[in-house]
Amino acid sequence: MNKYKIIYLILLFISWNGITLASSTDSIKIISYNVENLFDYQHDSLKNDSSFLPEGIYHWTYYKYQTKLDHIAQVVVNIAGWESVPLVGLCEVENNCCLDDLCYRLKRFHYRYLHYESADERGVDVALLYDSTKVNILNSKPLQINLPNDYTRDILYACCLLNNSDTIHTMVCHLPSQLGGYSNTEYKRQIAKQRIQDQIDSIFTTSSNAEIVVMGDMNTSPLNDLEGMYNLMLLFQKSGQGTHKYHGIWSCLDQFYVSQSLHKKSIVSIFSPDWLLEEDNQYLDKRPHRTHIGYKYHNGYSDHLPIILTITK
Repeated sequence: MNKYKIIYLILLFISWNGITLASSTDSIKIISYNVENLFDYQHDSLKNDSSFLPEGIYHWTYYKYQTKLDHIAQVVVNIAGWESVPLVGLCEVENNCCLDDLCYRLKRFHYRYLHYESADERGVDVALLYDSTKVNILNSKPLQINLPNDYTRDILYACCLLNNSDTIHTMVCHLPSQLGGYSNTEYKRQIAKQRIQDQIDSIFTTSSNAEIVVMGDMNTSPLNDLEGMYNLMLLFQKSGQGTHKYHGIWSCLDQFYVSQSLHKKSIVSIFSPDWLLEEDNQYLDKRPHRTHIGYKYHNGYSDHLPIILTITK
């Protein structure tokens, strides 16, 4: 067992035994994390999940599933430290069973979750974990994206009341991939972003100073392309940093947009401790320590790095 898992287990042990430190009320943290195919190991007859079964091409087993859950929990615990992160947006989650098992591992943090089954063929959805002692969900719904002759994941919208004082509108997104080529698929992402924009406009119609956070895997480089919103990942992209590495090039597929009311109060960071990375022998430097390389099990965390939004009060 490596030292990071020992630290993770110590933190969980202390938390589960009711020992807590004074919590900070000066800021709010939000995590966005593409966890790379969090599938259980049982077949869902309504989804094309055959690849993630024991007899599938990934040979996905109970042990691998449990290890995957441990890894995701380890990331959340290490970011949180001694107190919970109130909101955790997740991409690539199969179903409620996965979320129940993940929340159990994080039970000291009193996480509940929002998740809606989408029309995605594989059953890969987005979800939002929230600490029920800090967050009340005032409203939530899936925002469906209507693509011509195709299906994709919904956007998860939630209006959250934090600490009984701050109302934040959140959207968790995993936009259509570039599979098939960037140019051939860009129209799909534009349709999805228009759906996001429509929801933003609707919120601003009710409250022009609303606090809005859009997060998730946008499957493209960061742009300031949502009206009334600022993309906080632009500086990372310009400096060559990123959350995902493909053919030796880092990109910021994972992004946070915030409304003007949050812009000057917001700081974003990429969570990249050594244990989430490994040597990139082909392209040099480091790369995310992922769960699979091709179809081969690699016993890592994800092919994406998590990002953290810190909002000061």
